[in-house]
Amino acid sequence: MYIIPSIILILFFILLLVCFYMAFYSPKRKRNPTLPNGEIYEKWKDVLLSYRREVDSLPCREVEVISHDGLTLRGKYYEYSPDAPIELMLHGYRGCAESDLSGGVLRSRRLGHSALIVNNRGGGSSDGRVITFGVKESLDVPIWVKFITDSINPNAEIILTGISMGASTVMLASAMPLPKNVIGVLADCGYSSAEKIIKKVIRDMCLPVAIAYPLVRLSGRLFGGFDVKRADCTEALKKTSLPVIFFHGDSDGFVPCDMSRESYDACASRKRLVIIEGAGHGLAYPVDPEKYIEELKKFFKGETI
Repeated sequence: MYIIPSIILILFFILLLVCFYMAFYSPKRKRNPTLPNGEIYEKWKDVLLSYRREVDSLPCREVEVISHDGLTLRGKYYEYSPDAPIELMLHGYRGCAESDLSGGVLRSRRLGHSALIVNNRGGGSSDGRVITFGVKESLDVPIWVKFITDSINPNAEIILTGISMGASTVMLASAMPLPKNVIGVLADCGYSSAEKIIKKVIRDMCLPVAIAYPLVRLSGRLFGGFDVKRADCTEALKKTSLPVIFFHGDSDGFVPCDMSRESYDACASRKRLVIIEGAGHGLAYPVDPEKYIEELKKFFKGETI
């Protein structure tokens, strides 16, 4: 009598587990890629590996903090000079600090900045097995900011920097109460909301969004304790007072360039949007490093358009 409903319930539960594993779970064995994942990075392999080798040769200080929910999060601090501005850098979805942010470390040094690259929860050497698309990761940002002011330099100027999911995470964090040390945000190829990027990926997989997205969202709530609906960067940017500079490649096939345009339009503070021609996902700096540097210099001097 109850066999068929029980089988349906079990199958539904298994389907939710599959959705959770595919979207949000971070297996330990995949956490330290040498390069970002994806065929688009093969063309840039030599450049990206040179970034990694150069950064690996730099002196650094390994650091860690405890998250609000008890996870140990780990990172590396690369000091340019004791009184230099510090860029707090966050990596992308299923990436790690070393693979995603080595170019950022070198870029920051060209600007005279120090860099603290951190492994998000569930990424690299940090604890955790769940990726929350910025919902919980953004709550870790103020903890890292406090670490900087408590353990590195209480007077440091801090720039929140992120690439891909890391960019969306710092956009979300920009609306939170932060100390005056935080002077701006650099968001490189971030999505405008977790809901929109998940739906976009579902469409790319030729699956029905109306069915698949509610299952993915429910799996996050049941097994991860979070709601992806809360990762809405456009809503956060309506409340931010921090200057935000957005970078995006116009050939980005994963996070559409229009998502940065949408985030830019929503941003209530001083802002600048820089589109890098011919750049794929996460490749704005390697494609045109000189433009990237120049636009950052102009922005932090107070220019906007």
